[in-house]
Amino acid sequence: MQTPLTIEIASDVICPWCYIGKRRLEKALALLDGELKPVIRWLPFQLNPDMPAGGMARAEYRKRKFGSLERGRELDARVAAEGRGEGIDFAFERIERTPNTAAAHQLIDLAQSQGKGREVVDALFRAYFEEARDIGSDEVLGSIATAAAVQGWPSDANAQAVAEREDGVRNLGISAVPTFIFERKFGVSGAHPPEALAAAIKDAIK
Repeated sequence: MQTPLTIEIASDVICPWCYIGKRRLEKALALLDGELKPVIRWLPFQLNPDMPAGGMARAEYRKRKFGSLERGRELDARVAAEGRGEGIDFAFERIERTPNTAAAHQLIDLAQSQGKGREVVDALFRAYFEEARDIGSDEVLGSIATAAAVQGWPSDANAQAVAEREDGVRNLGISAVPTFIFERKFGVSGAHPPEALAAAIKDAIK
């Protein structure tokens, strides 16, 4: 008999380690194939809650965050190497803007209410990191919603509820993403190897 398991993931769709962590969680669940019946819920967490609504040039953002473009490129290279091991082709050199992700989280929330969260999260990560698209733009978000057959976007999005949910995530003490929460028993922060995540999951279902 498969054991039900609720996995909540605090994540931001402009966090490259969240994309890597997602792939590693999928591998961890594959290692436990047949043992679990997982239910995955994505929790909103903005890395840059004060980002202007229209986002900003990524080069400027990286310079402010890391002190220089050179340091930012060094970190991008490290992440890109990790990503290749997970089948992710990061296109950092082509990404022009760092977006405000509030609307993206609202789309994820609406999609999850319709059982389409996984498809939308996949599409957002891929659009930003591999296709270098601006996932803060109405056009890109609309195209992702349409492709995933999300009904009612953007009219049915609930910005207030999503903001309150993010406050709740921060009130749990979460300050870094990705954070994986298993059955609300304990959390694991970081894009750990699949074996480590699988071990954490086993501890959660004991």
